[in-house]
Amino acid sequence: MSLIALQATNPDINLTLIAPELIIGIAGVLVMMIDAFARRGQRWLTGGLSIVALIAAGGASIWLGAGWRGARSAFNGMIVLDDLRLSFTLIFVVVSILTILIAAAWIDIEKLPAGEFHALLLFATCGMMLMASAGDLVIVFLGLEILSIATYVMAGFRRTDVRSNESSLKYFILGSFASAFLLYGIALIYGATATATLPGTTNIATIAGRLNHSLYPPLLLAGAAMLLVGFGFKIATAPFHVWTPDVYEGAPTPVTAFMAAGPKAAGFASFMRVFVFGFPIATAAASTAGYTHKSWLGTLAIMAALTMSVGNIVAIVQNNVKRMLAYSSIAHAGYALVGFVAAGAATDAEQRSAALTSVAFYLLTYAVMNMGAFAIVTLIARGNDRRTAVEDYNGIGFLSPVLAFSLSLFLLSLLGMPLTAGFMGKVMVFTTAVRQGYLWLVVIGVLNTAVSAYYYLRLIIVMFFRERNTPWDAPRLPVSVALALVITIAGVFYLGLFPGRVLNAFGAHPSISLSIR
Repeated sequence: MSLIALQATNPDINLTLIAPELIIGIAGVLVMMIDAFARRGQRWLTGGLSIVALIAAGGASIWLGAGWRGARSAFNGMIVLDDLRLSFTLIFVVVSILTILIAAAWIDIEKLPAGEFHALLLFATCGMMLMASAGDLVIVFLGLEILSIATYVMAGFRRTDVRSNESSLKYFILGSFASAFLLYGIALIYGATATATLPGTTNIATIAGRLNHSLYPPLLLAGAAMLLVGFGFKIATAPFHVWTPDVYEGAPTPVTAFMAAGPKAAGFASFMRVFVFGFPIATAAASTAGYTHKSWLGTLAIMAALTMSVGNIVAIVQNNVKRMLAYSSIAHAGYALVGFVAAGAATDAEQRSAALTSVAFYLLTYAVMNMGAFAIVTLIARGNDRRTAVEDYNGIGFLSPVLAFSLSLFLLSLLGMPLTAGFMGKVMVFTTAVRQGYLWLVVIGVLNTAVSAYYYLRLIIVMFFRERNTPWDAPRLPVSVALALVITIAGVFYLGLFPGRVLNAFGAHPSISLSIR
């Protein structure tokens, strides 16, 4: 009781540690006010303000990581400052800026309210940042709901389109169901971490310290299982992936690009923080903690193998490019899970840092490749996503060479072609998994990479080696989308050829990152 009273009187408020989230939140409110009072030129005004706010938030994150010498946590441990938070925050900033650039022309063509879209995007970004910075399960849930509610609305942003409305409704219903699992799991863990002298806790670091003293071990295991289900839905892993292709296909293409990269990375950030730091292998010597840790680690390895296989195999038979990329995103979640498993199995801080960094780096490479591919799909699809079938890409290779060659590059990078970001991302996660003894999982990942070659190369063949039977009206390349393509193409080559600097920035041990520079 005295501990609760102390926390109530000393809330440990430190606004500096949540500066990036504050910048994004305040910018979101300002964008809403501009949307209410400024109509002419609104798209550029709200979009420009949003990009400035995102750059400022990224700068604040870099400053916190490089120059901050104060406390590494605030609000009684509910907010933490570490490499995991900073690396994922930078991923969110990149994804959101690219989304604004890609969506600019789409908003203009379809005459949609730009201010509403940019405000929703900023609030979703704020939710993602909270998920990465959370040191407490309550903050994880708060950030998740801020992100989810904004994303539900964005999925149905094309209000007059039945497919967009259906996408939003499906995402809302299934997302709410998954959130219920997550919340109930949090409640069970709170009850299971109670000791003879202390009440339960939702603080992740405190949970790790109390695992060996839980009065209700089965309750702890049940809570961890429910968290596994909730997070599994958010990052679209098998068998919790069934919502993904329908939602991705029905949502507007720029929103699909954002959902496939941003919320997925946020889900991984929280997922890893809760399970790697909340149920660590360091406490596995005792029966309760050891049983809980081995259970989730084994389950996660099976989920990784199943997710890679389901995503790649089902993608082969897809004739809609958005559905194909949706199943591709499922497969890539499986590849990232390989690094997650390695992080969970790590027995020292250096190995754990290397594995976590490999996952963050992989999700950054996937975000760059994915955003670039969807930028081109947005241009080819036109208004209301009319052209998203594979046959719509017949013979466009030499009719629109810039778009076709750019899309081919992104597809080859998603496949994992050497000298591209996708290759280096897979090398990182697979290497850390081999070091932790998960060679069988890496073999499954390599075999799945070979399977994925079919549908990635199929689209390239369709563009360059199929005859076109219908007229082709080459889409105009807006300046904003051209800028997004320049950024993503440069990112594909830079991350593939010079990953060392990024890996060091993400917190990898120098001997790991510099050796592959």
